[in-house]
Amino acid sequence: MYFSLIRLRRDLSPKDIVSLGRSDGYRLHKMVWDIFSDGPDRKRDFLYRFEKVNGLPTYYTISERTPDDTTGLWEMSSKPYLPKLAQGDRLAFKLRANPIQSAKQDRTAEELTVWQKVRAERGLKQNRWTEKVVRHDVVMEAKTKIGFKNMPGDKRPHVATLIQEAGMEWLKSRENEYGFSVVQSGTRADGYCQHRLFKGKSAKPVIFSTLEFDGILTVTDPVAFVEKCLFGGIGPAKGFGCGLMLVRRA
Repeated sequence: MYFSLIRLRRDLSPKDIVSLGRSDGYRLHKMVWDIFSDGPDRKRDFLYRFEKVNGLPTYYTISERTPDDTTGLWEMSSKPYLPKLAQGDRLAFKLRANPIQSAKQDRTAEELTVWQKVRAERGLKQNRWTEKVVRHDVVMEAKTKIGFKNMPGDKRPHVATLIQEAGMEWLKSRENEYGFSVVQSGTRADGYCQHRLFKGKSAKPVIFSTLEFDGILTVTDPVAFVEKCLFGGIGPAKGFGCGLMLVRRA
């Protein structure tokens, strides 16, 4: 694996810099995909985190291949990424994640009819499954559970507290699978944001939310932590800059 820092070349014209600095969310997503794509059928084999440094696009990436810029816009620095960690190692981390919980829910009779019709049109076998997988944004779900919208203003919990608690619950539920334990008192969950990215004028928007985590963790399973967490990323929406965990020795 390789860790890369990708940023705009310093000798670009002011016009190019202004244009790229104002890029919308979908274009920023497409720019990093273009750097790693060597053909129309290439599957994503990288994670990335986008930030604006001095107002300009900057990407941090972890990938199976080194990036390749065919546009001449980028300055790229890559190095092998082979973390050597042991159980009990303490790390500072940053993570931008799409905080989603999945649950199964029964389809209504109308939904079941539509679903079976779609399968038939696609030539797929009919089956008796009556459940569907529903994804919930954990922050919005936390608000729904307590009836936040209809609560009197003086009874509502502080939004920052609600985000912190919902975010930490989501992250801690992944500890065993990804081989780490969060130091809860030293970790912050904030920066909650909902995104709508448009591929084109007529296309449906890509809708997802993000939450920023910044704190301390302890490695409990080095193999799972490296392979699943650092190399594989946490949560969905990885194609839109979520899931990459940046770490350093604490």
